[in-house]
Amino acid sequence: MKDLGELMKQAGAMQAKLQAAQEKIGALEVEGQSGGGMVKVVMNGKGYAKSVSIERALLSADEGEVLEDLIAAAINDAKAKLETQAAEQMKSLTAGLPLPPGMKLPF
Repeated sequence: MKDLGELMKQAGAMQAKLQAAQEKIGALEVEGQSGGGMVKVVMNGKGYAKSVSIERALLSADEGEVLEDLIAAAINDAKAKLETQAAEQMKSLTAGLPLPPGMKLPF
């Protein structure tokens, strides 16, 4: 029973670390850019856009399609940066855990 008790204690500690990591990830802010910085999107750790900044030159009527593409690209850039930072946070949390190959946290 001693081993089971120790295992349960480790599981509880792991759960607390996971929750702390999720809170830390939720507090992240990343900035995605496109068009050489003409469009910028700030995204929080939960994947929601917090702000959008658009170079005024892109607001003319004939730049509509370009602007749409640049906004999408900036959002995708921010999302990729967020995923990278979140993966780094989780990697530091799971360091030393004997997880099977390909298994990711959180489940």
